[in-house]
Amino acid sequence: MVYFLGAGPGDVDLITVKGRGLLEAADVVVYAGSLVWDEHLKFCKEGCEFHNSASMTLEEVIQVMEKSQMQRKSIVRLHTGDPSIYGAIREQMDCLLEKGIAYEVIPGVSSFTASCAAIKREFTLPDVSQTVIITRLEGKTPVPKDEDLELLAAHKCSMAIFLSVQDIERVVEKLQKGYQRKDVPVAVVYKATWPEQKIIYGTLENIADRVKDENISSFSQILVGDFIEGAYERSLLYHPEFTHGFREASK
Repeated sequence: MVYFLGAGPGDVDLITVKGRGLLEAADVVVYAGSLVWDEHLKFCKEGCEFHNSASMTLEEVIQVMEKSQMQRKSIVRLHTGDPSIYGAIREQMDCLLEKGIAYEVIPGVSSFTASCAAIKREFTLPDVSQTVIITRLEGKTPVPKDEDLELLAAHKCSMAIFLSVQDIERVVEKLQKGYQRKDVPVAVVYKATWPEQKIIYGTLENIADRVKDENISSFSQILVGDFIEGAYERSLLYHPEFTHGFREASK
């Protein structure tokens, strides 16, 4: 059995209980070494076989899995964050399906939610935004033309932008056109939950300069929207004048 396992954003204690148990029991771990903190590997049992996929091709990863499966070994494919977001797991699962190898996906804490936790905010405020757009800037990996950052920003929702801080000026240019404002709050979170975590606050007008001043060019979430700063309405969920299936209004 192959387990596609989300390691979480960084902090080893943010892996799920189920994920930690599978990691401890694994005979073989193929881990994304460029992204996953190797502290996770200290929880593996003695004799566990490790493969750093940072230097491997898809074919080489599948070859390791296939060989290990033939030896009836338990295999963990350890991805950063949650493997369903920019994890490139679909192609791996399709290969395993073709070879008749069983697999499961174990979710993890994504860096976009960890980053929002780091700045102590909530993406979804009643009269500010009820939608979170998760996206990235086009680069070597193409983005469908209808998902251009400028078009998405025009919705004026809360946004979490992956894999784009290295081109922060172009990100800002597109966001300004979409939001049609320069004072939109922005928080750039570098290595959320890692010991070296760093948070940079600003607006679309000044965040690019602040990021460059900190020499940040990777491993960052760009959080954008009025959920970061500004007024908002109280939620009805715990409002004394609101009745729902578990409570009668008290006023």
